Amino acid sequence: MLSLTTTTTEMVTKVHISSPEINGEDMSSGALGCFGWLLYLISMLLVLATFPVSIFMCVTIVQEYERAVIFRLGRIVDKKPKGPGLFFIVPCTDRFVKVDLRTVSFDIPPQEILTKDSVTVSVDGVVYFRIHCPISSVTNVSNAHIATQLLAQTTLRNVLGTKNLSELLSDREGISQGMQESLDEATNPWGIKVERVEIKDVKLPQQLQRAMAAEAEASREARAKVIAAEGEMNASRALKEASLVMAESPTALQLRYLQTLNTIAAEKNSTIIFPLPIDVMQHFMNRK
Repeated sequence: MLSLTTTTTEMVTKVHISSPEINGEDMSSGALGCFGWLLYLISMLLVLATFPVSIFMCVTIVQEYERAVIFRLGRIVDKKPKGPGLFFIVPCTDRFVKVDLRTVSFDIPPQEILTKDSVTVSVDGVVYFRIHCPISSVTNVSNAHIATQLLAQTTLRNVLGTKNLSELLSDREGISQGMQESLDEATNPWGIKVERVEIKDVKLPQQLQRAMAAEAEASREARAKVIAAEGEMNASRALKEASLVMAESPTALQLRYLQTLNTIAAEKNSTIIFPLPIDVMQHFMNRK
């Protein structure tokens, strides 16, 4: 019991000792320092001395879809972006960067890709993204738009390199979803949200297109022959059943002759072929 109390007391002591150090580091990292405050005060005095003119240099406006990241002597002011609307800056010590929060789209140039089954194809696409954290997009990457474009090209090649040609042609939605998740995960530290990725076109070599067309034509011809054979087999079975029925009743054959004659006469033909019953021929042949 004593050891447990002592250990707990030591842990609490360590926490209380380390917390001021961390807070002190955070406070010192956000402070301007004595020289920084001196420069800031001198800049404010210059602004006040030239007040009628300096007001046009100190007031800045950003639009509803924009945010401004203000740097004061190299440090971000208030650790958050400003805007939309009107805000005040000190010309000598402050510098601001405008960030557009609207959705941006760009085309992925056609990429020559070798698929998993060793087929060379040319694939292009389009990416839609927006900036959701202006500070990260300014401080974590030099040019967020160009970095996202280059990363999209690399991701397209890496993802499609693991797919077969049949998967590439039939599962575009799944490939787009996988690319979006991969890009979104990679660009999240840059303050960028990838909203949508679409595969626009897949271009195949001419020889491969002809081979695929010949394969599809041969497959259709094979299915047509199979269907025709199945039809002949079903017809032969039906004729066999009909012959068995007619064999049980000889009158049925005579009625079938009359139906055939009626069909021929209905077509307004000048020549009528009258079928001769086979039973009559057999009767004469038996008499000879």
